[in-house]
Amino acid sequence: MSTNTQANIRNIGISAHIDSGKTTLTERILFYTGKIHAIHEVRGKDGVGAKMDHMELEREKGITITSACTQCQWNDYTINVIDTPGHVDFTIEVERSLRVLDGAILVLCSVAGVQSQSITVDRQMKRYGVPRIAFINKLDRTGANPNKVTSQLIEKLGHNAVAMQCPIGLEHDLTGVVDLVTLKAYKFEGENGEEIIEVSIPEDMQEMVREKREILLDVVSMFSEELTEFILEEQEIPEDLLKRVIREATLNLEITPVFMGSAYKNVGVQTLLDAVTAYLPNPSDITNTALDLDNDEEPIQLESNKNKPFVGYTFKLEDGAYGQLSYMRVYQGTLSKGSKMINMANGRKHSIGRLVRMNSSEMEEIESAEAGDIVAIFGIECASGTTFTDGTQRLNMTSMYVPDPVIDIKIETLNKEAAKNLSKGLNRFMKEDPTFKVRYDEESAETIISGMGELHLDVYIERLKREYKVELEKGAPQVAYRETITMESDFDYTHKKQTGGSGQYGRVSGKMEPTEDGEYAFDNQVKGGNIPKEFISSVDKGFQKCLQKGSLIGFPIIGVKMTLSDGASHTVDSSDMAFGLAAIGGFRQAYNKSKPIILEPVMKVEIELPSEFQGAVMGNLSSRRGIIVGTIDDKNFCTITAEMPLSEMFGYVGDLRSMTQGKGEFTMEFAKYAPVPRNLSDELIKKFEDTK
Repeated sequence: MSTNTQANIRNIGISAHIDSGKTTLTERILFYTGKIHAIHEVRGKDGVGAKMDHMELEREKGITITSACTQCQWNDYTINVIDTPGHVDFTIEVERSLRVLDGAILVLCSVAGVQSQSITVDRQMKRYGVPRIAFINKLDRTGANPNKVTSQLIEKLGHNAVAMQCPIGLEHDLTGVVDLVTLKAYKFEGENGEEIIEVSIPEDMQEMVREKREILLDVVSMFSEELTEFILEEQEIPEDLLKRVIREATLNLEITPVFMGSAYKNVGVQTLLDAVTAYLPNPSDITNTALDLDNDEEPIQLESNKNKPFVGYTFKLEDGAYGQLSYMRVYQGTLSKGSKMINMANGRKHSIGRLVRMNSSEMEEIESAEAGDIVAIFGIECASGTTFTDGTQRLNMTSMYVPDPVIDIKIETLNKEAAKNLSKGLNRFMKEDPTFKVRYDEESAETIISGMGELHLDVYIERLKREYKVELEKGAPQVAYRETITMESDFDYTHKKQTGGSGQYGRVSGKMEPTEDGEYAFDNQVKGGNIPKEFISSVDKGFQKCLQKGSLIGFPIIGVKMTLSDGASHTVDSSDMAFGLAAIGGFRQAYNKSKPIILEPVMKVEIELPSEFQGAVMGNLSSRRGIIVGTIDDKNFCTITAEMPLSEMFGYVGDLRSMTQGKGEFTMEFAKYAPVPRNLSDELIKKFEDTK
């Protein structure tokens, strides 16, 4: 790959709500681009499973757990595709993929439309400014309604969504699509839809196509005076002009082009690939910035150019049979086998031994990679989100957003020999997944794992059993409660200890107050050197140490601002340790006066179910302390959105199935922390005191 082919590279992700058909779509893309020679379904009867679901667990559960990366060719274009999970428990996989991608396909189900997880992935795309096109999938299903889904993109997600195609037929009559840009109609025939046949636009569709084309021109003309002139003068619009304007508006996030089809029925996938190459960005279309570590973190714009100094970013790690495999996006310059690169986090120099291109779980050895490439490197110890350079500049890429875990589970091994393997597995998973946390409780001698949901932790427990042969017993899921304060209070604490030899002395005074954003803040207001400068950081560290465990139920404390306004020191007896201990004493003194309360994670829950069961399900939600936010009725189905305390959601999947004869489904994601009711708070405090 050379710089003159930069324009022919696409780094894209496929994101969607669970069960919208992302993996099936990726499977078709691999088939039509010649990457695989037979199509396998996600829950296929042939026992093979989809190519991109390469983990045994993924094939068993029929869900995507890890993002898989592959490269394929379409016409003269090289497309790097990342298929991301739809389940909210694996949200970090979507975050890390969007961090390094240039464009995305937002897949939507033609029946369910914009669902809760569609809203989440859309928010993630907006966070990283990723241009996207939408693909309305499953048009072969009963109840398919692409117009409704396009409207939902506008109403629910705030997109300037515009249809680029009309389907020929719907539900079991779906056979092809009409392209509203070229005004050509295509049918997909042959055993796997590989024969694309251009046909004339059906008579009964002429009027609808004319109307939809007018809507398209109306939306797109807002971004081009030249195009507006052609429309006003009623001249024939040049196809290349229309495509150019659509592309520019897509790259600027001003419109979302909407394409249609059915991946499962092999309709519209090849035209979607044409759209990826026509409308989504190449690496040089995207502005990527790094922070200059030698110049007060001044932002620097990187150039997608192979001749510039090398800059790469690791976004995903896997521990395999041959050691750590680090997935890397090359943003600038060239990386070759045998070349040296420097880890910007710790300054270590590494030599590149093996450089590979990943095709799901298979790898292909390569000699070099250039700006715009996504590759993998063997045997380099680093964390996810590390920047590497060739050493000519000290740069750091901005990090990805990592949400905090909301659920804890205690685990213990059934035999001593397994403990070594357990710690090996846990260390690997923590390194690979920043939302998976492990802590060892000294007092109870228990290992506690934390994550984004029950499924998230169940998958890791299952992987420990399978991949590390660890026999485990797990406790009941525990809610990750938090403590916070509700009012301001002062502290004035002196730590002094006089034993033989030098003593310890430190005095701190100031105030503790709640913060609105739930974060910790430290404000040093000490004047006149009453506390020497070198001890200020020890005071801050002392305060932060207290945040790890609150006094009510022993959970971490959030939302506290500590202002240090005065203090005193001793020329001989003052030290870092003395001021650290004084800070701990001051914090505890103020905390108990600040009326601390317990907070619990509240989840946004979306339940889809047949309307006949709506009453029973809503009643059950209320009994679980749920607050119903909204309901949408659509023929015989309805969607209930509610805010529910996480503690009330354990085991909900079984209850919902029994209430809806197995027809109800739900998704949930973390919404916020909220105070627990008084009676529950008293119960939790009593339980905590009893265990002391």
